[in-house]
Amino acid sequence: MESTMDIKTNADLMNLLDSLLREPETFWDQFYEDREKPIPFFKQVPDENLVSYLSDYDIPHGRVLEIGSGPGRNAIYLAKQGFQVDAVDLSQKAIDWGNERANEEEVEVNFIHSSLFDLKVDAESYDFIYDSGCFHHLAPHRRVSYLSFIKNALKVEGYFGLTCFVPEGPLGGAVISDREVYEQQTLHGGLGYSKERLLSLFNKFNPIEIREMRETQDPTLFGVNGLMTALFKK
Repeated sequence: MESTMDIKTNADLMNLLDSLLREPETFWDQFYEDREKPIPFFKQVPDENLVSYLSDYDIPHGRVLEIGSGPGRNAIYLAKQGFQVDAVDLSQKAIDWGNERANEEEVEVNFIHSSLFDLKVDAESYDFIYDSGCFHHLAPHRRVSYLSFIKNALKVEGYFGLTCFVPEGPLGGAVISDREVYEQQTLHGGLGYSKERLLSLFNKFNPIEIREMRETQDPTLFGVNGLMTALFKK
């Protein structure tokens, strides 16, 4: 007889939908296992928009959380700027690589191997939360939890920064409705978000800046075509 699991709680429902749509932890471990792959964001440099946020806006250099940190390029940059950094990622391979990089750079980053939705933090813990490339991999049913987490974890007047796929961009950015995600049972590698859609989804926050990432040849920065960047304030 085929085994089944009864859905008894909201968590059961979320986990079931995750299993249909989200890349498992093993996928991301395999993704980060080969460090020599020509992946642009494997380079140990921060996002150009993140650097501009710190220079252009009065973001307190206090406690910061990076969501989907990968091997830690932005987290390490933030640590170098004087932040107390927590960095969470689903992949243990990414966390291991991030720890190695932080040790080489002689900075302290608290890397956490976890799903964001299993992460427990105190209310109003962070002055700044930054997400570079996690949000566009979230299925629609997880957006409510994501927004709730950000709102709860940020201090009053805290900042939230985001980098995600533009719609139908060169890196990805599927343009399909939430209904179509479930009908097709796929995110097509990641969803695309326009400025208007980000304003609608994050309407409980004050928008500070929303623009496309700037391409740059500066070897100390990561800047490519195909990503939307946004900065909000609680």
